[in-house]
Amino acid sequence: MSRKLPHHPTRLDQKQRLSQESWKVFQIMAEFVQGYETLASIEPAVSVFGSARYEEGNPWYDLTVEIAEKLSDAGFAVISGGGPGIMEAANRGAQTGGAPSVGLNIALPHEQQDNPYQDVSLHFQHFFARKVMFVKHASAYVIMPGGFGTLDEMAEILTLVQTGKSRRIPIILIGSSFWKGLIDWFRDQLLAERTISKSDLSLFTLCDTADETLDAIFDFYRNRGVTATEEEQKKLLDL
Repeated sequence: MSRKLPHHPTRLDQKQRLSQESWKVFQIMAEFVQGYETLASIEPAVSVFGSARYEEGNPWYDLTVEIAEKLSDAGFAVISGGGPGIMEAANRGAQTGGAPSVGLNIALPHEQQDNPYQDVSLHFQHFFARKVMFVKHASAYVIMPGGFGTLDEMAEILTLVQTGKSRRIPIILIGSSFWKGLIDWFRDQLLAERTISKSDLSLFTLCDTADETLDAIFDFYRNRGVTATEEEQKKLLDL
């Protein structure tokens, strides 16, 4: 059976593609500039993640509303992905409190529809630009149960903190029963194979209630300011 490589683009095809990609750079720049300028005064803030598929009445949705409301009352802006499910619950709870409710919306073929509980709303075409905004402006991460997108955000912040590319902030996983299997795998496989260090398991905290979540954040910042130091701000420029 003969095999052939797929069609290679002609020089004209390559030139056209390069032109399209060059113009795309300006769209990416615009997303970063708009994000930086809009969120410059949004601090301190907590980024909240979780499944778009949990609806009102689901225990995780209801717990997210409670957590976000308490965070907002405590003075934290709440940043979510702007869509339905846990994102909606986070913005909804934040609006009930006293701090801004922020949505970083993304254009997706499925699932993403802006929720109506956003005081500040940004729209992104590119996941990577949006993810920088989640990290750059967060004083803590609260990670509710979710799917691949939630796991992606969790892995992103764990990697950035582990490698020193981002400042150390509280990374809180909500729902010990939900996360137990994954954490056991971290310990039994990753740690056993020495692909992570034992200290890496201390990068995150498990919580089950809204009060535990707030306690974990305030305990972390007990002896230091909640906003980034000058040195940390320089580090965040290189995200």
